[in-house]
This record gives sequence, C-alpha cells and structure tokens, in this order.
Amino acid sequence: MQGNELITILAWVLAWAVVIGGVTLVLLRVLRRASVLTQICLVVLATVAVLVAGMVSAFNAMFISARDLEVMWYILAMASAVAVALSLMLGAGVSRNAARLVDAARRLGRGETLDHSIATGRGAAPAMTSELAELAQELESSSRSLAESRDREAAIETARRELVSWISHDLRTPLASMRAMTEALEDGMAADVQGYYRKIIGQTEQMTAMVNDLLELSKIQAGSLRMRAEPLDLYDLVSDAISDLAPLAAKRGITLDGGGNRECMAVADGPSLARAVRNVLLNAVIYSSPDTEVHISVGRDNGNAVVAVQDQCGGIAEEDLPHLFETGWQKDPSRGSSDALHGSHSGAGIGLSMVAGIVKAHGGVVTVHNVDGGCRFALSLPAGSLPADAVPAATVFSADDSPGGTP
Repeated sequence: MQGNELITILAWVLAWAVVIGGVTLVLLRVLRRASVLTQICLVVLATVAVLVAGMVSAFNAMFISARDLEVMWYILAMASAVAVALSLMLGAGVSRNAARLVDAARRLGRGETLDHSIATGRGAAPAMTSELAELAQELESSSRSLAESRDREAAIETARRELVSWISHDLRTPLASMRAMTEALEDGMAADVQGYYRKIIGQTEQMTAMVNDLLELSKIQAGSLRMRAEPLDLYDLVSDAISDLAPLAAKRGITLDGGGNRECMAVADGPSLARAVRNVLLNAVIYSSPDTEVHISVGRDNGNAVVAVQDQCGGIAEEDLPHLFETGWQKDPSRGSSDALHGSHSGAGIGLSMVAGIVKAHGGVVTVHNVDGGCRFALSLPAGSLPADAVPAATVFSADDSPGGTP
C-alpha cells in the first residue's frame, strides 16, 4: 500500500468518525432524558458505524475482490451483532440497578428503613458497579440516620407531651389550693389566717421555682444558656449547697455529710454549676429515707474533678436508671409534692435533666449507680488548677459550644 493510499483511507475514516460522532452527540443531547439502556445502545451503534465506514473506505481503496468483500461484510455483521448484544446486556443491568435505586429512594421518602440487600442485590438482580453500589450504601446510611432521627424526634415529642401534661397538673394543683384558701379568707371562713398566708406563699414559691426551672431548661436545650468560665473551688461550691439545703434536710431528719479534697479546682460557670450540684443534692434529700445520711464528696478521678452525692433512697430499679435524666420523667406518681417541700423544688421532674445539660455544657458527664442502701450520682468535670496570682479573664461560652451539645 502506497503512502498516499494510507493517508486517503485515514482521511476517510476520520471524516466518517467526525460525522457519525457529531450526529451521535446531537442524538444523545436530544435523548438525554431517555433510559441508560437507550444511550448505551446509541453509543455502541455509533462505534460500530465508525468501524463499518472505515472498513468500507479501506476496501474501496484496496480494490479487493467481491468475494473477499462479502466475507468482510459477514465479519462486520457478526461483530456488530455481538457488540449490540453485549451493550443491551450491560444497559439492561444498569437500567435495572437504576430502577432499584429509584425504588429505594421512593421507600426512603415514605419513611421506610432500607436494608443491606439494595447494594448486594436480591434474586436475579445483577451486581452493581462500584459507583452505583456506593450510592446504594449512601442511601442505606441515610435511611438509618433518618430512622434514628425519627426515633429521637418521637421520643422528644413524647417527652414534651408528658412534660406539658405534668406541668399542667403541677400548676393546676397549687392554683386550685390557692384559690380555695383565698376564697376562704375572703369569706372570713379561715380559722388560721396566718397559716393560710404561709401556705399561699409556699404555693407561690413552688410555682416560681417551676417557672424558673422551665426557663433554665429551655435555654439549655436551645443552646442559648450563656456561661462564664472561670476557676472556682468545688469544695466551696458544695459547702454553699449544703448550707442552703441544711434546713430542709433537718426537717426530714437527714444528715448532710460533706468531705473530700479541700482544694479541688475546676474551670466552670459558678452559678450554673452551683445549680446543678444543688439539684442533685436536693434530689438526694427528697428521696432519702428519714433519719438517714447523705454523703457529698469532692475529689479527682483520672484528671477530672468529681462531685459525688450518695443517698439512702433504697436504690433505683435498673430499668429506670436510663430514664433519670429525661425531661419530665418521674416514676413516683405523687411527684414529691409534700407540704414540707413547697418552695424548695418545682416538682416538675426536670431537675436532673437540667443537671445533665449543665454538666454536658461544661464538657463533662454525669453518671448514676446503685450502691448499698441507695444510689450515687457523680458529676465529672474537666479540672483546672490555677495559682491564686494567675487567674485569667473569664471566658464566655454558650451551652451549644460544648462537645456533644445538650441532651
């Protein structure tokens, strides 16, 4: 074959390739919304057409015999048939896998949880390519995340409804009592006027504590609780809480026993952490048996500052321990509403959930375990020991800045 003949053949092949390629691109653009099977077949047909056109150009340039030309046509026809058949098989598999992914997306939209069979295939379904399998795995992961989110949302909604119901009950009870007492005072039917006044003040203090607890809890859960981190001595903070609750403990015959390291520093927000410690200690005083002892200790554990409160409540059922820090949860239907406790706590069942939120906002954890005769609450906080002459400026942070957020 002469050089000019080779150039002519290559020129014809290039011309046919450009023409057929251009037509294929136009058709692909027109059929861009068609199925994958159609587009794959179109690409294969274009490739076969370029091959046939190139071969015909070469045959004409080489002036081969009619018999040889007929044989070449048979060869091209068989090759084209095999290529189209393989493209149909490939396109059908990709199309079925795409249909499975579309069905999985629909199920995901309906709120169903997808299983692992989407990526691995079921029955006669062909194995997916790496890209489609990765997409299927992402759909499964999204399905699990959405299922977990729905479960959390359902649990939060249930807790919210229960809290609203309980709060309504807790507000209605003192309001009804106050109304009855004020009506008795107005009608002159009260034998002990001063006693009625004290009861009304106690009911008012209880409702005020309830409203304050709800406001504080809403700030914690919304991540808008503003705190000032500064070095403080946990021993002094615990001592203040003991002094605050000593009269209530004395009424119930409970002895408050404090101990531990006299210098245990931590970088924290004093008011909010004091509220958390007081809530845990108050919970111990309320539920401990009369004439028992509540022990409060301050120390260190694995580099963290730990405030531990051990009561004599008789222990908590193991199945109830995970619910202690849920908002509004209380197993006792009486809700601890004795007259001796009016004004000391809200009775809304949110004290421990506030504790969990405040401690987590500080980057710590709160745990509870049953011990002999009662249970032990431990507030573990990142410790910080600073010399008295090197106290830094206080740092302002919010509850949503902490690792893990709020409960």
